[in-house]
Amino acid sequence: MGVDYYNILKVNRNASEDDLKKAYKRLAMIWHPDKNPVNKTEAEAKFKRISEAYDVLSDPQKRQIYDLYGEEALKSGQFPPPPPSSPSSSSRVPGAHHHHYQNRQHHHHPTSFRFNPRDAEDIYAEIFGSESNGAGGGGGAGATRGFGRDGFFRSPIGSDFGGSSGSRKAAPLENLLPCSLEEIYKGAKKKMRISRNVYDAIGKFRTLEEILTIEIKPGWKKGTKITFPEKGNQEPGVIPADVVFVVDEKPHALFKRDGNDLVVNQEITLLEALTGKTLDLTTLDGRSLMIPLTDIVKPGAEVVVPNEGMPISKEPGRKGNLRVKFDVKYPSRLTAEQKSDLKRVLGGIS
Repeated sequence: MGVDYYNILKVNRNASEDDLKKAYKRLAMIWHPDKNPVNKTEAEAKFKRISEAYDVLSDPQKRQIYDLYGEEALKSGQFPPPPPSSPSSSSRVPGAHHHHYQNRQHHHHPTSFRFNPRDAEDIYAEIFGSESNGAGGGGGAGATRGFGRDGFFRSPIGSDFGGSSGSRKAAPLENLLPCSLEEIYKGAKKKMRISRNVYDAIGKFRTLEEILTIEIKPGWKKGTKITFPEKGNQEPGVIPADVVFVVDEKPHALFKRDGNDLVVNQEITLLEALTGKTLDLTTLDGRSLMIPLTDIVKPGAEVVVPNEGMPISKEPGRKGNLRVKFDVKYPSRLTAEQKSDLKRVLGGIS
């Protein structure tokens, strides 16, 4: 039965040149591969079918052969010769539905025809390039000024959008991305489900769900932004918004981040402050870190452990410091005997 080019463009068999161009523009805007980085293979196939349909139906000779004999005959060039006819009727084509182009040129039912399809990107550049720059003929050197080889307009900020250079871009859609301190310390992969409105193949809105994968790099800081270009809702005349995820740090039960450093508060007794002890801390990656205290620890003192802080994202292999801040817990009361012992032991110390 062959391909139904009219159905591909969603037009009826009496579609005019203007109808075909409008249908092509609408579908090409949706299915150009540059607009579909996630499902690029599917988009390329649909974009080529749309372009081929427009190429055939916008060309009077190809359209005449297709209407009479179908896609296979069009591409093979094998179809029966026309029956003998009088000069007065040589330009008529059987079938009333062909009246929309019979008045534009004479058809001779060629018995020798070779199908030469046009390049999909050339068609795209001609349609959008000529329209954007006011050129009537399309395809000339001046018609694609301001467009890349792929036919997409290049705005000053590098946004690609097939269509008028006057299109505005919707404001970015920012979403918080809560991350634990462990995830930011070790790195993690997060999958975020989004739902957005897009045009389907016939130009109607439908809801599309996608899973976006975010690679959390070790050492990223609160406020780091991850941008997925043009993943917002599609709407006429507007470039879809970028979807932006902003890293947010969840509070941790033990550690607090300060730049590239990690800070931990430790309470020790007066006895431990005077006589020493060994701290045993579990790091964010699950290691046991032993920190010996050999000197007298004063209230508010800080011990710095080098290279045990947060990874520095821009300097792989390097980390900040771990800073341990001490609070010395004093006894709530002492007996007379304990006071006497302390005076005896500490009395000569200045």
